[in-house]
Amino acid sequence: MFQQRINISILRMLLAFAMPALAMSVASADEYFKFKNGKLERPTDYREWVFVGAPVTPNELNDGKAAFPEFHNVYIDPESWAHWKKNGTFRDGTILVKELVDVGVKASASGNGYFPGNFIGLAATIKSSKLFADEPGNWAYFSFSTPDLKGLTDTAEKFATESCNACHAGAAADDFVFTQHYPVLRAAKAAGELGAGGKR
Repeated sequence: MFQQRINISILRMLLAFAMPALAMSVASADEYFKFKNGKLERPTDYREWVFVGAPVTPNELNDGKAAFPEFHNVYIDPESWAHWKKNGTFRDGTILVKELVDVGVKASASGNGYFPGNFIGLAATIKSSKLFADEPGNWAYFSFSTPDLKGLTDTAEKFATESCNACHAGAAADDFVFTQHYPVLRAAKAAGELGAGGKR
């Protein structure tokens, strides 16, 4: 009886250590985004995700007002990045976050160009057949930017389908995502270990 109690205690102790690791290994995509009352909560840890690129659409090249000014720092959640490297597809549950940064200065010690200034906005897109079964490609789009681009909202409502999907469907290279503008995604597509920058 005493031995049995010891064995049960040991088993409980082992489970206490094993459960966090097990939970991490089977983590679902829902950990990377949350909804509250039908609205997407603003992600707060996306800078810890995988950075895939930063296209720039400066205002001065877009009649003074770019649709998405100006730098677009884009991140993908780690689980979806791993899936992309392995399969070359965006898995159900993928979230991409686009952080908008304005142009700061146009001259530096390295030469003339466009240099990032201040954070001015945030947007996200999510692929989910469960949440967005009626959306093209199961993608939905959200913006946390205030109209004056001076702050962020805590939650965001889904854009109407016609607001974003049509452009993405007609111009994006891979499943509604503009991978043609992100060499990191292009190089990693179904590339396995090489997709992380090659063997070392």
